[in-house]
Amino acid sequence: MAVMKHLRSPRWNFVQTVVSLLLSALALLSSYWCEGKQKVPKPLCSPIRTQKCTPVPGMSNSSAQFSWETGDDRFIFPTFHAGLWMSCQENIYTDAWEEKCRSFMTLTPGSEKGILWLSVVMELMYIGLLCISSLLLFVQLSLAAWCPLTQHWGQLFNAYSAVFTVLGGLLGMVGHIMFMQVFQVTASSGPEDFKPHSYGYSWAFYVAWVAFTCCMSSGVSALNNYTKKVLMVGPKHRTVMYPCRNFTFPPQPPEASYYRPPPPPPSVPAPSPPLILSTHSLTPQCSEDEYSPL
Repeated sequence: MAVMKHLRSPRWNFVQTVVSLLLSALALLSSYWCEGKQKVPKPLCSPIRTQKCTPVPGMSNSSAQFSWETGDDRFIFPTFHAGLWMSCQENIYTDAWEEKCRSFMTLTPGSEKGILWLSVVMELMYIGLLCISSLLLFVQLSLAAWCPLTQHWGQLFNAYSAVFTVLGGLLGMVGHIMFMQVFQVTASSGPEDFKPHSYGYSWAFYVAWVAFTCCMSSGVSALNNYTKKVLMVGPKHRTVMYPCRNFTFPPQPPEASYYRPPPPPPSVPAPSPPLILSTHSLTPQCSEDEYSPL
């Protein structure tokens, strides 16, 4: 439990976000997203290219006037690497190792230029959101260190940083996928001087996905931390302790304001029993004179 609490701490979230920001910026600026080999015919021999070349008649430094090579011996396989901004390939016209670089946008077919621009915009938004998230987490740590009484504002900064981090991670993921789609289309239907014989992912591609993993881990952890500390428990000054005997749902208000039934109405005396008249009382009474004999 102590390890999980440490992993959900704002300080660890800040470290993850900064690492994700640095790795994402490194991958975005690099031209090693993909690398591979091309298959091109051997160039003609020249004063600066004397090895792995096709001999030219009349050259004094050529050992042979004709080339009898067949099959793959007539080709060379220079290396190349490409990224969002640049594509560099080995210069086949010199013996010394040298690269020629050009913009990747110039290699992209016209139908894919819009997708490439959208991918670049998403990558830049990804970097921008990570910068904002890192700033918010830094402010939260500063408030926790210098103003402990403003814990509520710190939790609010934590929530916003979590939203920005997760949103930036999703934009970065979509940008990565879109760029790889554009590169595959360019490799298959691009210009003839850029037709890879074989290619694969390079280190910048894996660095970008490691950065995405750190980004999502930081965002989900920060959001989970905010949910447990604020949404489920609530601020301390608004916490209401309900008595244990209250098992009703929804919870009733505190004991000080419990509902009390109104007092009963004042007691009414029971009605007196009805007066019962006996037959003796109904018989007319006569005096003795009235019943005396004549």
